[in-house]
Amino acid sequence: MDDKKRIGFVSLVGAGPGDPGLLTLRGAALLAAADVVVYDYLANAALLRHCPNAKKIYVGKKAAEHTFTQERINALLVELGLDGNRVVRLKGGDPFVFGRGGEECEAMAAAGIGFEVVPGITAALAAPAYAGIPVTHRDFNSSFTFITGHEKEGEYRDPRAVDRGAAEGSSDIDWAAVAKLPAMAFYMGVKALPRICAKLIEHGMDPAMPAATIRWGTRPEQRTVTGTIADLPDRVAEAKLAAPALTIIGKVVGLRDTMNWFEKRPLFGKTVIVTRTRQQSSELADQLAELGAAVIEAPTIELAPADDIGAVDAAIADAGSYDWIIFTSRNGVAATRQRLEAMGRDVRALGDAKIAAVGRATATALEEILCLRADLCPKSFIAEALADELASQGEIAGKRHLLLRADIARPVLAERLESGGSALVSDVAVYRTRCVAELDGEVLAALDDQAVDWVTFTSSSTARNFFDLLGGSADPRLAGVKLASIGPVTTTAMVEMGRRPTVEASESTLAGLVAAIARAEK
Repeated sequence: MDDKKRIGFVSLVGAGPGDPGLLTLRGAALLAAADVVVYDYLANAALLRHCPNAKKIYVGKKAAEHTFTQERINALLVELGLDGNRVVRLKGGDPFVFGRGGEECEAMAAAGIGFEVVPGITAALAAPAYAGIPVTHRDFNSSFTFITGHEKEGEYRDPRAVDRGAAEGSSDIDWAAVAKLPAMAFYMGVKALPRICAKLIEHGMDPAMPAATIRWGTRPEQRTVTGTIADLPDRVAEAKLAAPALTIIGKVVGLRDTMNWFEKRPLFGKTVIVTRTRQQSSELADQLAELGAAVIEAPTIELAPADDIGAVDAAIADAGSYDWIIFTSRNGVAATRQRLEAMGRDVRALGDAKIAAVGRATATALEEILCLRADLCPKSFIAEALADELASQGEIAGKRHLLLRADIARPVLAERLESGGSALVSDVAVYRTRCVAELDGEVLAALDDQAVDWVTFTSSSTARNFFDLLGGSADPRLAGVKLASIGPVTTTAMVEMGRRPTVEASESTLAGLVAAIARAEK
């Protein structure tokens, strides 16, 4: 047996209830090191960002829709393990709480494959917390019980269940005992909810007992319906709540009005499309999600190396001969570092030149990526403001200026420097931007379903490309959708295309853009 096959290993990792921020550190580390990730329907796809280089296999299972049966999943894990892969089996919630992780471990043990189990936060703990319901409270309950609301597939294999007459289509729940419990969670019980509530009332539970059903708990799509066990089934039906959902029953549900924090965030229930590049979208997406928004990434531009790498390297090698080196975006800073590394050089290649940045984000990137502090960063985050500042300080006439930026950068800065008497303006494209081939199907589907509240634009190119990609379908698809611009330059581009933004950030930063949207939603 070769070395690779000797190290085959399977890690069952709890993905948590839906919020990707609830993944454990151990889970994230295993995803980053995985060769193959086998994930299911309830594992948030955003978690796959942790494993960009792994092969990803979807084995989603939901009620009456099994992409893979459990037996096929077990066989797949065995096959991947025997082939020597580091496998992560990413399971919604916790692997051992109604997740059939025990069966998968049994399959690994039978095949002689090493495995481990990384617990995850189970839905019965997380979803109520995000709905403002504490599962225990000393004034109401000293126990909390997990119960499956699903009927078990096939015949019961537990002999004790068979002895009690439990068989296919029936329940193995001792309702008389359960009805006496002070608080409980029923997993996966939307269809069975009328039967569950009827059984509890039949066996003595007060019909006025508070109850809540939570769909997609901890996610921006979370919806909560409250009532009593007598009327909750009707309320859930009226709200058209579907799986995946969880029901909490007990007096603790009555605390929701006091403790409901998640659903009160300023952008909760709003869906926002982010049009930045795929590499850059996460920062804006995270800020929006922090305020409760559901975010759909719709990259309209992609970054690529400069067409003339030789010209870039020559400019960087000669950078020390300039008086000023000017960066207009974080991408320009990152591209410069990449070329320095490729040349076997470091920031000392920039010599004694002063550094200017357009925008706080660019200045921050200089510090984080190149360990350089900008000598000049105007309060207004546009090229014209930088030109004005340089002119006011007497730093244009007779000076040499190197611009390291995108191939599609606006010419105004170079023109202002030249007209101001610069001794030399070298405008070097250190990276290229290009329009993506098409918008993702998820984006178009959300627009067609009228499920989008906002579209954000962080540059002129993201706006132009987005509208170009929509083409003639832009008007019907964007009916009722609000548009957010990061600043005046982006707004000008939008207006030129006949699209006036609903809001413009007062400060041309991502935080300013998010703040403008939040203010508009108050």
